Amino acid sequence: MTIKKSAQSHWSGDIKSGKGQISTESGALDNQPYGFNTRFEDKAGTNPEELIAAAHSACFSMALSLALTEANYVADDITTSAVVSLDEVDDGFEVSHIALSVEAKVAGIAESEFKKLCEQTKQGCPISKLMNAEISLTMALN
Repeated sequence: MTIKKSAQSHWSGDIKSGKGQISTESGALDNQPYGFNTRFEDKAGTNPEELIAAAHSACFSMALSLALTEANYVADDITTSAVVSLDEVDDGFEVSHIALSVEAKVAGIAESEFKKLCEQTKQGCPISKLMNAEISLTMALN
């Protein structure tokens, strides 16, 4: 089974003064602004790293819920945060690290079992695996 979800972005202008908008298939984002100033100057709007952090924290919480369910536990609450680090390197920028932090309320689970399931989830979460994914590309110049 393959599930496909999509998003679209539009950009116009140069890197510093240009502006972009991003939209998602679901409409959760609808022409949400992004640009140099939202990425590097903390202005209002989103940026790719924030979107990756949102996706990773959401995916981890869902994957942990699955792991807990499979181990016969039910979480009363799972709160996951993700911090994506974008670093300047010799040839540009790279995402160097994603720091996940999870707090959960799960009745009857031992701390050692919880930690084991969290580590397994960190490895198995689809977004955790994303950085090693094959990337295909089609191009058109209009």
